Amino acid sequence: MHKFKSSLLFLTLMGLVASVASAKTPSEKKPKIDKFQLLDVFQLEYANDPQISPDGKRIVYVRTSLDIMSDRSRGNLWIINTNGSNHRPITSGNRSDFSPRWSPDGKKLLYGSTVEGSVQLYLRWMDTGQTAKLTNLTSSPGGVSWSPDGKWIAFSMFVPSRSKPFTTMPAKPKGAKWAGNPKVITKLRYRADGAGYLPDGYRHLFVLSAEGGTPRRLTDGDFNHNGNPQWTPDSKSLIFTSNRRPGWEYDSRNSEIYEIAIADKSIEALTNRKGPDSNPTLSPDGKWIAYTGFDDRLQGYQISKLYLMKRDGSNSRVISGKFDRGIGSLNWKKGKRIYFRYDDKGNTKIAYIEPGGKITTLLSNLGGTTLGRPYTSGSYSVAANGTIAYTESRPGYPADLAVYDPSSGNTRRITRLNEDLLGHKTLAKVEEIWWESSYDKRKIQGWIVKPPGFNPNKTYPLMLEIHGGPFANYGDRFSAEIQLYAAAGYVVLYSNPRGSTSYGEEFGNLIHHNYPGQDYDDLMSGVDTVIAKGYTDTKNLFVTGGSGGGVLTAWIVGHTNRFRAAVSAKPVINWYSFALTSDGYPMFYKYWFPGFPWDYMEHYMKRSPLTYVGHVTTPTMLLTGEVDYRTPMSESEQFYQALKLRKIDTALVRIKGAGHGIASRPSNLIAKVVHILKWFEMHKKKSSTKP
Repeated sequence: MHKFKSSLLFLTLMGLVASVASAKTPSEKKPKIDKFQLLDVFQLEYANDPQISPDGKRIVYVRTSLDIMSDRSRGNLWIINTNGSNHRPITSGNRSDFSPRWSPDGKKLLYGSTVEGSVQLYLRWMDTGQTAKLTNLTSSPGGVSWSPDGKWIAFSMFVPSRSKPFTTMPAKPKGAKWAGNPKVITKLRYRADGAGYLPDGYRHLFVLSAEGGTPRRLTDGDFNHNGNPQWTPDSKSLIFTSNRRPGWEYDSRNSEIYEIAIADKSIEALTNRKGPDSNPTLSPDGKWIAYTGFDDRLQGYQISKLYLMKRDGSNSRVISGKFDRGIGSLNWKKGKRIYFRYDDKGNTKIAYIEPGGKITTLLSNLGGTTLGRPYTSGSYSVAANGTIAYTESRPGYPADLAVYDPSSGNTRRITRLNEDLLGHKTLAKVEEIWWESSYDKRKIQGWIVKPPGFNPNKTYPLMLEIHGGPFANYGDRFSAEIQLYAAAGYVVLYSNPRGSTSYGEEFGNLIHHNYPGQDYDDLMSGVDTVIAKGYTDTKNLFVTGGSGGGVLTAWIVGHTNRFRAAVSAKPVINWYSFALTSDGYPMFYKYWFPGFPWDYMEHYMKRSPLTYVGHVTTPTMLLTGEVDYRTPMSESEQFYQALKLRKIDTALVRIKGAGHGIASRPSNLIAKVVHILKWFEMHKKKSSTKP
């Protein structure tokens, strides 16, 4: 890979350095700082989906890297002992290998791969390395799992359905070149961000012999069967989640837990309540099922609680009690301990609960698989002896493998996948801070990121970077985008204003039917807190954010002129139009709003940044993916055109081929960063330095 010889030359070529300091004699020159640079993004790697062997001695994981030539991520399987020794590849090459799953006896490994082009399932014998292709599937499998007796494999797969043509065109003359036939859409959800316009069909459950052959379809009907099907200990049934109610399309969250018999495909519903029931996992003896869910109150943010019921669905009860954090990713390996993950104050943790309700937290710092911004992420697995393999991240590195030892209670990081890239670089330091909101004195958590080589006797431009969601959280995790902003000389503030997850249901629902709202005050108070520290150039304050952060950015410039410039990435500008054009339109109108937009127009418009565009004086760039179906391009265009009509300095950036997840392609992550930095540099005032 071509590398630039110095960060100063690189930044100059990117148009991010306006001038160079006057020449100094060699004796006066300061040591050069090697910072994180734009093209370094392509050299990042991270660990994902760690699967610990049944005996707790080895871990297979997906080692993900970024290919600068194809501009895509790729994953190969690697194996390592839990003590950190014997780290080596299982697969290699320009392909994607995923979902490694140990057989119950630990002698074989099942995984998916694109090694032959299409996605298929493969089986590897761990003693000899022999590998067999098991399938010739027409769609990608998901939720792959072994039966306890090792004889069967369960998975879900999309099955297309054929529908009659809406009408028939007359025959065209021989050799005529007519336009293609129109596409007639009649279903409720017809497109999805990242997937485009959806084909007709549904996702169903299948079982396959562990020796290969033809998969046998278990489920029928016009319903989707997603998630990870769980085998009963006798290998005779599967427990799964679905919404098989009539009219399910209009009530997608109202899922239930079902049991299906492998022999005759008979299905029985085990739960029946208004709200989602998901993540089923069986006790080792097969007598109990743990699962997550909540009674749906149509709130924007609702905590998933942990439930326990008998195998037949009776005696269902909440066992997580007053634990005020969302629970997910259940594992029940042996005994009475049910392992789960949860977020707390911007940090993802692993804990276990016993049927009596006692919760014990074992480890923290799970994450690191979202390279762009510091969102919650990561995964883990548990061996029968209680050893846990998980992905760990800190601000200085993306996901590495780490191991929790139940005998000592200690954790140990056993890989350093980016040491060759980051070990010799000076990264931005991340400092946790708390402040009181000017609105109600509520405590708000945030993080200050200081540029490499930070000098407290100087002042720096400040960038407020706002997370999306809005029901999501940032934390003290690695972020390529934040590091690049800091390397360009900005002090960056990111935070979790009200509405963020990981602080409980009450905190999250402070923005219920009130977003944007006082989260604006939380953010402005955070900016004031950083300014009070004395190293911020108050003439150079900037603001940006994506998705929900883009909404707040557009809201901010309509309510204050304190920022020199703003970049609103993939925002919602007009809630009325968003509610009728987003891919999630069956959900947003009733969870985020009191009802249909035509019945509550005043409510929708009061919360829309477009309503306040007449107050905007801040130079504002809009940046959105051209095939974003979550916050469609039309949202950004409304704000851009309104600002143009008002003769406010503005620009519209259309990211080619990008959906809502702009950072899914490394070059688009870089494009986003360079356009934001360029816009801010264009509007920056000359900085002052403390005497």
